Amino acid sequence: MTIKTFAVAAAISASLSMTAAAQDVVIGLSGALTGPSAGSYAPAIEGIRLYVDKVNAGGGVAGRKIKLIILDDQGEASKGAANATKLISQDNVSLLINSSLSSTFAPMIAATGQAGIPLLFAASACPKEVYPPANPLLFCTTAFASKFDSQATLDFITKSGGNVSLGLVAMAIPISRSEIESAEGLATVKGMKVADKAIIPPPTPDYTPFATKLSAAGANWVYAWAPWVTQVRTFEGLRKIGWNGRYIAWAHLESESELARLKDPALYAIGANALFAQDLPVQREMQATAKAAGATYPASQMTEGWIAGMVLEAALGKAGPNADAKAIQAAMQSLSVDTKGLRGGPIEWTAANHFRTRQFYRIYRWAPTSSAIEVVQDWTAYDVK
Repeated sequence: MTIKTFAVAAAISASLSMTAAAQDVVIGLSGALTGPSAGSYAPAIEGIRLYVDKVNAGGGVAGRKIKLIILDDQGEASKGAANATKLISQDNVSLLINSSLSSTFAPMIAATGQAGIPLLFAASACPKEVYPPANPLLFCTTAFASKFDSQATLDFITKSGGNVSLGLVAMAIPISRSEIESAEGLATVKGMKVADKAIIPPPTPDYTPFATKLSAAGANWVYAWAPWVTQVRTFEGLRKIGWNGRYIAWAHLESESELARLKDPALYAIGANALFAQDLPVQREMQATAKAAGATYPASQMTEGWIAGMVLEAALGKAGPNADAKAIQAAMQSLSVDTKGLRGGPIEWTAANHFRTRQFYRIYRWAPTSSAIEVVQDWTAYDVK
């Protein structure tokens, strides 16, 4: 019910946006507000909306208000394509944001490329085109990073010691499968034994067969890089059949509440965002903003959206008061944004790198002795070249 309520609110926002004043800068967003994967995207989208509302309440950027038009694509490629066409041809957006599954990437990249409009990936996975040498029109603020995530994860598993028999888990979507195949190759280079890998279709009603296969193959470590539902259901399936190994998953926005729910010290979450247990000033600001707005989702699930809002504000400020799509794109070619502790360092873009120049990772788990989430490994940096 809450997802539907938020979706209706977004639709109303989109309708009102049609009356945007000429001086407003119009930004479009297509995202998975509803559908099977909405839980991984809708909170971040709400975070972007709240950040934009905050900026507008303060007078906007460079004397202009931001008019944000949000459309639901349910994670479907055809709807993402239709949304992109509408936002570009009818709403005349100066920048487009994708917050959805990788299945929506191709049509949106094609549409923005043809129109010469910058496309920002926020909460959705970063496509390979944002890494050096970057596509001039594509940018990404999302925490997770193809290949680097697996490198950091396998480095941690290696440091943990012992004989590793590695199980791998992906959702049967292009970007998840590709990352796990990359991890398989990297594990082999590192001399790890890969016991088996599970490529799990969405949606899957029963994860037990996949869990059983991994356990039977002798995996004592399992690494999952997929939407949260696939990661956590596979873990729960393994525990259900009595598997007692260690499991590490990407720290999606659901991870903090899920670590607290499961209370399993052998479940690790690796991520690039600070969890709210840290109680940073910016996190308190997010909580206050969400409470005042009567937000649908908790502030702890909005970090990806809030960071995207920070970057959007910085880019528009640099582009100036009369910026069009071309000027905004030019401003985004060289940008440094202080994330105020939400990440291990700033988001820095160069003409050749639209991901970031350095990626920072932290690893968390539940600590039974303190009944709280603990940092197992603090910020570790990887250069992105």
